[in-house]
Amino acid sequence: MLVVVRHGRTAHNASGLLLGRLDPPLDDTGREQAAALAAAVGPVDRVISSPLLRTRQTAEAFGVDVELDDRWIELDYGRYDGVPLGEVPAEVWARWRADVDFAPPGGESLRQLGDRVRGALDELAAHGSATERTTVVVTHVSPVKAAVAWALGVGDEVSWRLWVAPASITRVGTTPRGGVLHTFNEVTHLQGIAAR
Repeated sequence: MLVVVRHGRTAHNASGLLLGRLDPPLDDTGREQAAALAAAVGPVDRVISSPLLRTRQTAEAFGVDVELDDRWIELDYGRYDGVPLGEVPAEVWARWRADVDFAPPGGESLRQLGDRVRGALDELAAHGSATERTTVVVTHVSPVKAAVAWALGVGDEVSWRLWVAPASITRVGTTPRGGVLHTFNEVTHLQGIAAR
């Protein structure tokens, strides 16, 4: 089973900022979420993580060696990285939602992100890593959405119709014919922990 998880909360997430390649640590709530996340998933054979600090800190909660893979890094928001959501111009949001090839200035398109995530998933599926063992991938909002699109065999435009909570769990099975979505955005393990 492939378990794709979003990192725990950061102060940037909590304050409603777009958080792409900026590299803040988990906040206190995020560290608590990471521990709850690892406990909910249970024993794992392999942990792969985006190289950003918030994902590495979340991955460490699983207690096994962590492999870094740049393909799981968050979408590059370019000029809008670290900007409050409400300050992104309406025309930019409209273009972004209408065109998976749109990239903000200095950033990356949803299609580019989807291509790299699909490559990582295809590799895991081809090598049996996700079928024979429990493999956890600790990543970000946009790569989780891309993994769901891969599992469902749909295009990257679906990302605008998915919401991914911090420290949530998405489970994906792999078969010779592709991915199979088992669960999406599990959050019951976070009850009693402040979440956004």
